[in-house]
Amino acid sequence: MSTVNQLANGTSECLRITEIFYSLQGEARTVGWPTAFVRLTGCPLRCGYCDTPYAFEGGHWMTVAAILDAVAGMHPHFVTVTGGEPLAQKPCRRLLPALCDAGYEVSLETSGAMDMAGVDSRVSIVLDIKTPGSGEASRNLYQNLPLLAAKDQLKFVICDRTDYEWAREKIDTLLRDTPCEVLFSPEHEDMNATELADWILADRLQVRLQIQLHKYLWGNERGR
Repeated sequence: MSTVNQLANGTSECLRITEIFYSLQGEARTVGWPTAFVRLTGCPLRCGYCDTPYAFEGGHWMTVAAILDAVAGMHPHFVTVTGGEPLAQKPCRRLLPALCDAGYEVSLETSGAMDMAGVDSRVSIVLDIKTPGSGEASRNLYQNLPLLAAKDQLKFVICDRTDYEWAREKIDTLLRDTPCEVLFSPEHEDMNATELADWILADRLQVRLQIQLHKYLWGNERGR
């Protein structure tokens, strides 16, 4: 079997990587902490507000060992595996435990359109439930919700009032017994963060407002 076919079939430990970089975490529980980011290439979704379309294709192949070496050179405590959609590459499920075994505090940013079963239990998952404003709400795999633990987080990117009401309904119907924290994140370009904050407060909604810190610091600069 050729190397390309081995990679495509997930029988090799190689992954297609867009970039590995060191920055401040801009979202989720470890926001503000210096973090090593491993951005995998490829995504089956095309969200209208995607800020990393450059990760849809291209990249370069790296072994798990080479990725570990690159991360180790940054001397991080926190490591985030992101995309694209990391779980679209089967070897991601070998990379995650390898990072945990190396002693890092590891998080995974996933769209929620891929089956999360079997992800290493040491990994903190940030699951993005796609709202109607994303254009990809039909791709949500709600069977992922029972797999979440208290250490994980659920994120809704809110584009407008319709998204907000849709997310509220999901909280009332699907997320009553979900043990993890729920984040509402204003879509950076079109949703005013102050307006979203006012809606949350007016409704006494028990969610955490999250803004994308890295965009306030560096805009959409790549590698940030």
